[in-house]
Amino acid sequence: MGGSSRRPTMNETDFALHINGFLLRYLPGQRNLSTNTITSYRDAFKLFLVFCETDRKMKADKIRISDITPELLTEYFAWLERVRHCGVGTRNQRLAAFKSFFHYVASMQPEHLLNCQRILDLPMKKVARRAMNYFSPEGLHLLLSQPDTRTSKGRRDHALLVLLYDTAARVQEIIDLRVRDVRLEQPATVTLYGKGRKTRVVPVTAKTASIMEGYFQEKGLIGRSGVLDFPVFMNSRKCKLSRAGVAYILSKHVKSMSIEDSRHVPGSVSPHCLRHTKAVHLLRSGVPLIYIRDILGHVSIITTEIYAKVDAEEKRKALEDAYEVPSQDIIPNWEKDRGLMSWLSELCG
Repeated sequence: MGGSSRRPTMNETDFALHINGFLLRYLPGQRNLSTNTITSYRDAFKLFLVFCETDRKMKADKIRISDITPELLTEYFAWLERVRHCGVGTRNQRLAAFKSFFHYVASMQPEHLLNCQRILDLPMKKVARRAMNYFSPEGLHLLLSQPDTRTSKGRRDHALLVLLYDTAARVQEIIDLRVRDVRLEQPATVTLYGKGRKTRVVPVTAKTASIMEGYFQEKGLIGRSGVLDFPVFMNSRKCKLSRAGVAYILSKHVKSMSIEDSRHVPGSVSPHCLRHTKAVHLLRSGVPLIYIRDILGHVSIITTEIYAKVDAEEKRKALEDAYEVPSQDIIPNWEKDRGLMSWLSELCG
């Protein structure tokens, strides 16, 4: 399994030993997970140790595998929501980290198999479906007109927003983008490195390629040696932008957009909103879901189908708004029409 089969020494606990093997060898070696995913798993354990020390008065360096029960973990997840104010999605991510860990432990120490199985049976908490926010074509045009392209920073912001939309990239994929990943020659493409280190090549429009070419020329990223591994988007310190940095740039321009015309600002806006926007626009342009799935980097078409549902809901709402709803006395009461109700029951029975 890529871990260590040795037993812990006198000053070690089996929990400490397996955490080391899990994070440093198993996840990067056997599972080939990205640094971001491993960091998320690590944070789940760091917070667990904080919980144990502050809430349960358990010393971190004394915790053993046998101490970690389904009951203790259930209390930990409740603590995350109550004390740390984590959302249900974050809570479920922490649970996923522990499930992966105890799947690993079961293979390393079979004597803990029963406890591991009980932990693996812990249910995920149901997440309420949030409204999907996206820009209308008019709203997108207004957003992209906000950066002041007379300034260097404005041109960077404009290129960033255009590329976020046109590639439908996740914010981390844009942050990790290097110069070598952008092909400016026709057909212009961008290579993105997604979840699970999966790579996909996304086509971009000639207009986007032209904007990126101008941006690259201004930043000296064309025709120079040694720049192919430079980040495409950097901050004032010449470091690649952070997730918070991208979110700040977007929120700044959404704010100025709302001052100009708030009707086109869709609820809560995050960088992921541009990804949703591209998907909905592609769907409404007649692009098949299977192609949209590949552009978004979804493993399953089921994940992509949410955009079809959103589009159907929008069409239904438009139809409802376009027609007057008949008054109650005009609508027949099918419940009272026993003949019809009986027929329907027989039809479905």
